[in-house]
Amino acid sequence: MERMKRYGIIGVGMMGREHMLNLAQLDGASVVGIADPHLPSQQAAISIASANNWPLKVFSSHYELLDSELCDILVVSTPNMTHYEILMDILRHPKPHHILVEKPLCTKVEHCKNVIIAAMERPDILVQVGLEYRYMPPVAKLIKEVQSGVLGRVWMVAIREHRFPFLVKVHNWNRFNVNTGGTLVEKCCHFFDLMNLIIAANPVRVMASGSHDVNHKDEEYDGKVPDILDNAYVIVEYDNGSRAMLDLCMFAEGGKNEQEICAVGDIGKAEAFVPESIVRIGTRNGGRAGIKTMEVHDDRVKYMGLHHGSSYLEHLEFLAAVRKKGNKVSTLSLQEGLLSVAIGVAAQLSIETGRFVTIKEILEEKGH
Repeated sequence: MERMKRYGIIGVGMMGREHMLNLAQLDGASVVGIADPHLPSQQAAISIASANNWPLKVFSSHYELLDSELCDILVVSTPNMTHYEILMDILRHPKPHHILVEKPLCTKVEHCKNVIIAAMERPDILVQVGLEYRYMPPVAKLIKEVQSGVLGRVWMVAIREHRFPFLVKVHNWNRFNVNTGGTLVEKCCHFFDLMNLIIAANPVRVMASGSHDVNHKDEEYDGKVPDILDNAYVIVEYDNGSRAMLDLCMFAEGGKNEQEICAVGDIGKAEAFVPESIVRIGTRNGGRAGIKTMEVHDDRVKYMGLHHGSSYLEHLEFLAAVRKKGNKVSTLSLQEGLLSVAIGVAAQLSIETGRFVTIKEILEEKGH
């Protein structure tokens, strides 16, 4: 039996503890260290570790956790604006630690590019971005059907997320664009990643319309009112002529599904619905009478958690990749993480300026 992989969690707020709960169900994984200066988060994480008989060491900073050299794998689940510094510190550390970093990779494209360069200089380290929506069983099924060619050439992708407002996080860091990168980076990089994956082409330009209309307007932190968007439309055009659209609303708790993902090709159409876990597939020739509806689940999932089993599957595949690293098993690439951020940054800029924004402009301009 292969040696147990020792995990460290940097940032044990809501999402960090969610990772711990997933890892508790993963064979061959043990959480041995956490790093977080927030005492209530530490205490909640200690409770999870105690319930799983993990020999947990607690640190107030990621520097201390790194220098302890306790861990084989680090999960970075700190506030978005801290990802860059932490990732660079891990990649520069003498001891190699494989990394799973929560989305977004960084809040700025320039920082994402620097991380990619640093990671290329560390071939002994695997780095994966936590874009777990691609692992949701109905979404994964839709992607598989698209890649099989059953829809023909995919020309259009439409993604709707109608959901509840942003959750309360430690010190309310997620209420401000300066910390998150903006809603279309923080929340929607998931969906831009899915668009890129389904269309399998390069995004070239983005047009968006959005606003802050309903949520958090009666809140105030240090004299400042939150500035994050709570609704938007985003259109993304690709170099193969395909296009995609995101419809985001974060005051839509009254809907049956949070996510509806639709891909349309010149032969057929596929739709995935979450959390119903339903996939529908039909062809132009078959018409409505020929639509196939199926419930989609993945028997490998041992913990459903906050993301319908996708975080568990993400961990399962990442751990397998770490174990098979010598065989060049690929994981979700940093380039994909970069592009998902670049589209979000372009969409935020499009709303600010009222114009189409090219991905080339975003990738080349310093400061983004």
